[in-house]
Amino acid sequence: MTTVTPNAAGSAPDFSLSTDEFWTAPLDVRAERFEWLRANDPYRYFDLPEVDLPMGDPDQKGYHALVRHADIVEASRQPDKFCSGKGATSIFDQPAEFNEFFGSMINLDDPRHARLRGLVSKAFTPRRVQQLEDSVHRIAGEVVDEVIDRGECDFVTDIAAQLPLRIICEMMGVEPEHYGYVFDQSNIILGAGDSEYVPDPTKIVDSILGAGFGLAELMKQSVADREATPRDDLLSSLIQGEVDGERLSPEELASFFILLLAAGNETTRNAISWGLHLLTDNPDQYELWKGDPATHSRNAVEEIVRWASPVIYMRRTVTADGTRLGDATFDEGDKLMLCYWAGDHDPRVYDEPERFDITRSAEAHVGFGAPGPHFCLGAHLARREVTVMFDELFRRMPNLHATGQPDRLQSSFINGVKHLPCTW
Repeated sequence: MTTVTPNAAGSAPDFSLSTDEFWTAPLDVRAERFEWLRANDPYRYFDLPEVDLPMGDPDQKGYHALVRHADIVEASRQPDKFCSGKGATSIFDQPAEFNEFFGSMINLDDPRHARLRGLVSKAFTPRRVQQLEDSVHRIAGEVVDEVIDRGECDFVTDIAAQLPLRIICEMMGVEPEHYGYVFDQSNIILGAGDSEYVPDPTKIVDSILGAGFGLAELMKQSVADREATPRDDLLSSLIQGEVDGERLSPEELASFFILLLAAGNETTRNAISWGLHLLTDNPDQYELWKGDPATHSRNAVEEIVRWASPVIYMRRTVTADGTRLGDATFDEGDKLMLCYWAGDHDPRVYDEPERFDITRSAEAHVGFGAPGPHFCLGAHLARREVTVMFDELFRRMPNLHATGQPDRLQSSFINGVKHLPCTW
């Protein structure tokens, strides 16, 4: 049985991380509740949400929330004790095939995780990385070209989402006529709990599966095209890349494409979206960064990712009885929710964590995952996309600002922004 050494006495406030009410509450309320957990009950157990589960074990147990930065880092660095192969992207146990299809290497442990990551990494040669850098600059300019004469737009759909979406589609051989389809299907996969994307709550699983299969078919078409006519692009490199005589299968390429849309598209677009909100609400930080991007861009991007933590959590599963973590001891099969958002707002690591400050050193954040084998493979590209996008906006839209509050995604997994009106 799991044992926990409590840090403080007192009755627990009446809230649960398994309810929509928790995740749709104002962010300052969320911050207060996480701070109570950090101080009083940092390994609190929560039952699973009360939803119909059409797959997996219907009697599965709930999870413990890790809300301290130090505990999140410790668990992430020890994959032998806290594994991902039981499912990293959901607190529900799902069939292994489902986890691998929608999570690719995120939902795997070594040696399969190392094999997939090695195959993918082989394609990111210095020359390929430079090509991506050139594409980021070009596409950021094109995105601004398309809206600059309008004077106002939806910052999320018209600007923030466009750069990472087009980068990933170009990387993976998706033609421009399919960009809208890819955008819509990725919204369904990561925003299925939001009625804007899936109006019928009884169709959530069917909608996710349909979107995933549709994207997989699109990727299989691109793979077939590159196999017939290789090009000087990333997809061709991924198809041809080998480690110890092994290559990525078409199914693995399709799963990797879905992973890129989640880890690369959604997270970067939300970092950019939250960035404009933060800059609008903190005009002193806006002027500081805009006035000297060369000095402030690196810290500013890290601070946006820390504050926003676009991926709210990942899950780990304990592999042995009597496993110690921080002040708690866990047993085999216990689920741990690594609450990245809470860790990135831990006052033990950051002074006044709710304050947006581009001069602070925020590089210890876990917005790209904590150090360990599952640290985000695309972190460098994401940082460049956010940096280049704001450089372009500062230069060509110096008066850009949000004109309303973020329309937040209803999700416990992605700290998303669906819409954000802006003008310039």
